[in-house]
Amino acid sequence: MRTIGHFIGGREVKGTSGRFADVFEPMTGDVQAQVALASKAELRAAVENAKAAQVEWGATNPQRRARIMMKFLELAQRDYDKLADLLAREHGKTVPDAKGDIQRGLEVVEFACGIPHLMKGEYTEGAGPGIDIYSMRQPLGVVAGITPFNFPAMIPMWKFAPAIACGNAFVLKPSERDPGVPMKLAELMIEAGLPPGILNVVNGDKEAVDAILDDPDIRAVGFVGSSPIAQYIYERAAATGKRAQCFGGAKNHAIVMPDADMDQTVDA
Repeated sequence: MRTIGHFIGGREVKGTSGRFADVFEPMTGDVQAQVALASKAELRAAVENAKAAQVEWGATNPQRRARIMMKFLELAQRDYDKLADLLAREHGKTVPDAKGDIQRGLEVVEFACGIPHLMKGEYTEGAGPGIDIYSMRQPLGVVAGITPFNFPAMIPMWKFAPAIACGNAFVLKPSERDPGVPMKLAELMIEAGLPPGILNVVNGDKEAVDAILDDPDIRAVGFVGSSPIAQYIYERAAATGKRAQCFGGAKNHAIVMPDADMDQTVDA
C-alpha cells in the first residue's frame, strides 16, 4: 500500500511517529494509502529547516522570487490532468470540479507573480510639520497554514503562494484526509526552483496543529475550517504572540423547500 510521509527540506521523508491515518478513495470506499501523522518533534524539525532556509530566501529580491512562481504555474499546467485525477481520487470530486479547485488556487499564484510591485512601500511627505512618513514591507520569517479537506489544492495555494513570494518560509499542515495534492504541489515548487526548506508539508492531526500554534519560531498562522476550530486556533495563536488569520464557517448551504419529502430514502 502507498505510504505518504512529509515534505521537509525539499524532499519527501518518512514519518517517524509510528502513527498513521487511512486515506480513502471515496468512489469505492477502499483505503488507497496511509499518511504519516507527525509528532511534535517532526514538526519542530520542519520549522528548524524552514528557519535556516528563510534567511537567504528573505534576502532574495522579489523579481527572482516571482520568476519561481511563474515557473510553478508552467509546471502546474503541464501536470494539470495528473493533479486533478489525484485530487478527485482522494477527495471524491468529479475531475472537472477538481480542475476548478486547482484553477482557483493557481489564480492566487498568478497574483503572487506581481510581488515586486505589491511589496512596494509608501511615502508621505509633510504628514505633519517637518514630518515625512514611509513604510517598508518585510517578511516575518517562518509562517504556517492549516488547511481543510474540502479544497486540497486551492486553499494551500492561497496560503503558501503569497507568503513565499513575500520572502517567508512556509510550513503547511493540510488535511490528513487528502494529502496527496499538497505533497505534489511542494514537489512542483522545488522543480520550479524554490530552495529546499522554504515550503515544508507536515501531515498530521491535532498534535501537529498544537505544535504549530505553540512553536516560538512560527510567527503567523492561517487557517480555514469550522468556526469552533477557528476560534480555538485564533485564541491559542494569539496567546503565543502570533499573527492569526482564521476563516471559519464557510459551509456550503442548502435551501429546503416547503414541499420537500423529508422522509424520502434513496437507494445507494
